[in-house]
Amino acid sequence: MKVIVTAYCFFLLSTITFAQGTYKRTMKLMGSRFDITVIADSQIQADGFIDQAVSEIERIERLISSWDANSQTSLINRNAGIKPVVVDKELYHLIERAIGISKLTQGAFDISYASMDKIWKFDGSMTEKPTDSEISESVVKVGYQNIILNKEETSVFLKLAGMKIGFGAIGKGYAADKTKDLLKQRGVKAGIINASGDMNTWGFQTTGETWKIAITNPLNKDKVFAMLPVDNRAIVTSGNYEKFVKFDNIRYSHIIDPRTGYPSTGIISVSVLAPKAELADALATSIFVMGKDVGLNFVNQLETIDCIIINESGEIFYSDKIQPKQ
Repeated sequence: MKVIVTAYCFFLLSTITFAQGTYKRTMKLMGSRFDITVIADSQIQADGFIDQAVSEIERIERLISSWDANSQTSLINRNAGIKPVVVDKELYHLIERAIGISKLTQGAFDISYASMDKIWKFDGSMTEKPTDSEISESVVKVGYQNIILNKEETSVFLKLAGMKIGFGAIGKGYAADKTKDLLKQRGVKAGIINASGDMNTWGFQTTGETWKIAITNPLNKDKVFAMLPVDNRAIVTSGNYEKFVKFDNIRYSHIIDPRTGYPSTGIISVSVLAPKAELADALATSIFVMGKDVGLNFVNQLETIDCIIINESGEIFYSDKIQPKQ
């Protein structure tokens, strides 16, 4: 449902000038590219920290993966319409927060999107647009209102048979947040977790400067249009410039409105800055669904959230609190 634009959101590391150094490892985790950067005293110390980070990400994947038949998420899905499933508090609270974001966005974000029938194809095989009735039918089992939580038992129940939940829209952001928290607890003073474009930072570069994130336009990859200081915050860039179909001169993206079954239109890239990558991840998807005007108005009402939107024409729009450095 969502593709993270990793090529257009990256960090700039300054030259090491102090005793501590900047160490980075790139690997594939949760089916995606992860770049873990830490400030440490030595390569050996950095390797130890990064190994712990990898273990944490693998633990989270075992908890939230809907592909792993043994995960608690899969157990919830298998028991849809049958019975509640008691889960770990960590998963319970993640689902609880996801429902909170669904309410905040009026359903533009919804982890039960996994119930959606896959009638849209973005691999070049579609020759005609689905009918209105097919589109409406595709989302009949989607709806966060049908996720029933029991706080005392920490149980989760999906009311409709065949209903499913999935964390594709927030899983990597959540992993970035948890990994950052773990490394801070282990004494890592600064670093960046980059989970395929879901980026979380803390501390400062070895020069004492704030980490800076460069944003480029997918339609003009060679030009940086914003250099944003990211001080102990997360930034997520989500894009649909590659996966789309066109019917009647309308460009339909692979990011689909879970309320209607219709793909989003008009936007090719959204970058969201927030205190947590989990939240930034969810809101980036939501803004695609909302559209530029509603999305900007929505973000401008949130105190700790900023965003940058690029439309299909390559025009760039900023939320009110952003002051980009050219």
